[in-house]
Amino acid sequence: MEDVSFTVEEGEIFGIIGPNGAGKTTTVESIAGLRTPDSGSISVLGLDPVKDRAEVRELLGVQLQESSFPDAIKVAEALDLYSSFYRNPADWRELMELLGLTQKRDTRYKALSGGQKQRLSIALALVGNPRIAILDELTTGLDPQARRDTWSLIERVRDTGVTILLVTHFMDEAERLSDRIAVIDGGRVAAVDTPEGLIARSSAVQQVRFRVSQPLDMGVLTDLPDVSHVEITGGRWRVTGQGQLLSSVAGALARAQVVAEDLRVDQRSLDDAFVAFTGRAPQTPEASGTEVD
Repeated sequence: MEDVSFTVEEGEIFGIIGPNGAGKTTTVESIAGLRTPDSGSISVLGLDPVKDRAEVRELLGVQLQESSFPDAIKVAEALDLYSSFYRNPADWRELMELLGLTQKRDTRYKALSGGQKQRLSIALALVGNPRIAILDELTTGLDPQARRDTWSLIERVRDTGVTILLVTHFMDEAERLSDRIAVIDGGRVAAVDTPEGLIARSSAVQQVRFRVSQPLDMGVLTDLPDVSHVEITGGRWRVTGQGQLLSSVAGALARAQVVAEDLRVDQRSLDDAFVAFTGRAPQTPEASGTEVD
């Protein structure tokens, strides 16, 4: 790790993304006091995670990338056991209700679906009544519906006042949930911004695509200051540019009394920002088809 520096605001969901081996898990393990950093300093609510490990442990809940529990332990037993580790635990029965596990309270761990196991992992990270929760690759291996259900749970947890550090390989997950995101690459922070800010910083290039039902002089568009390139393929126009491209193109077409059909604006995404800041495409783990129930 070279230069990892960021501040997480109270009550936000702070995403951490980056290529494999970039240092994401090392970063959050250091924040949690599970790893001692070689240099620099970390402050968690004014405490040092290493020197003040016992105090930090009461304030911070962790769901690590690799978690396992005894096959025979029941949901209620696991929550009751973990709550006994803390001085001021949350009511684990309320957590079961919040995370939709009440009907599974007497179900053994091995009999839970993948989505239910992830819910239990979240509950165990919250049972200590923490002010901060670290969630590392929470939805890896879940099917799309289970992932979206888990996203809703995370938002509900944030609404209770818990600050969340979210480490993920999924760009749609980071974009949907995070108030701000740190891009970590090669042991350093390449950028920190809102999802919208990262996307805007990654590229100023925009594209507008459409068809026309009557003749159109290409010069109507190429002469616009916001337009850098115009091409026609198979009757479909594609206009590339920047600035107020869409309004410029729409205005030019209106003045030429040409109606654009099937008009589309190519939207940039967090995937594009990831590539821009790291030089690599996101490596997304394959979903396993885990059931949601």
